[in-house]
Amino acid sequence: MTGQMMKKIGALLLCAAFCILSAACGGTKTAEQQRPDGPAWETLEVLSETPVRFATEFSIAQLTDGYELITVPATGRLLLVPERKGKPSGLPEDVSVLYRPVERIYLAATSTMDFFRALDGVGAVRLSGTKADGWAIDEARDAMERGEMLFAGKYNAPDYELLLKERCDLALESTMIYHSPAISEKLAGYGIPVLIERSSYEQDPLGRMEWIKVYGAILGKEAEAEALFDAEAASVEAIGNLPKSGKTVAFFYVTGAGAVNVRKSSDYVVKMLETAGGAYVFSDLDSGSALSTVNMTMESFYASAVDADVLIYNSTIDGEIYTLSELLDKSPLFAEFSAVKSGDVWCTGKNLFQEPMGIGRLIGDFYRVLSGEGTDGLVYLHKLN
Repeated sequence: MTGQMMKKIGALLLCAAFCILSAACGGTKTAEQQRPDGPAWETLEVLSETPVRFATEFSIAQLTDGYELITVPATGRLLLVPERKGKPSGLPEDVSVLYRPVERIYLAATSTMDFFRALDGVGAVRLSGTKADGWAIDEARDAMERGEMLFAGKYNAPDYELLLKERCDLALESTMIYHSPAISEKLAGYGIPVLIERSSYEQDPLGRMEWIKVYGAILGKEAEAEALFDAEAASVEAIGNLPKSGKTVAFFYVTGAGAVNVRKSSDYVVKMLETAGGAYVFSDLDSGSALSTVNMTMESFYASAVDADVLIYNSTIDGEIYTLSELLDKSPLFAEFSAVKSGDVWCTGKNLFQEPMGIGRLIGDFYRVLSGEGTDGLVYLHKLN
């Protein structure tokens, strides 16, 4: 077979695949065409805005005739179109359209699932960018095992054919999608709107949790989202008003190369520790990079943290540890740390960063550890023995 013939066959196969996908996508377009004509964009007025107390990365406006507009400043705008209403004419290029009801979401931003769980909306997530064994959230893992939620490829390799076959309403992506911008463009080309989840950019812990209001708007559960957030915010603010222990604390993990990864002093985890009454040992640490963490040598970590009252090991990257022996295996220098000698060393659970709605409970765990007011029943921390 000649090279030219092989190229022709390849082109035919590519064309056939495109036709299959286009046919699947065509069903979505037909559904859109069944809706009435929408109003002109310029006639939609802002009637009110969702109150946002701590978050800086989103806003939500209620418009004329039940339309809502979610704005994520760095990524664009998402217009929520009510049932039995049509797409407005004359939309700006940065406005994508999401039709209600929203029932078949492709979720590639792992931490977002906790908001859907809190809102009793896991059923709206039909397609997952994470396999069942990658979920720390029981409801998501169980839904996948029952076949109610399908694996549709990772964020950087989505199964476009499955997304179109399942009539995907919305692709929820983490900021990892910035490394694969062509994916967003391709999804949009198939008529699937993309929302990039930026709660990880929030500097205030409650700002991260406040993103539940975005998903409340998407699911039509604004009141429930407001109530859930207000209750959690009140809990955190109550902890912040309690007497502070002032104990010094280091939050860290040891990398495979033997360096120590710590949080910058402006990071939201540090603010959680401070709300819980602790004093972070790296009070003025800023590498100048956009990253929230800094790697340092074990010797540098030793110099700043050897006298810390409490050590908290971050298990998110390299897994949980349960004993002081496991910590000493990472470096014998830990034997000289005050917290190791006093037995005040703790480890986070691996589910920590998949559960943004647990921020209040985590701050409560930090407070109980730092204050010494009893540590039975901790949710996100366990002691190294």
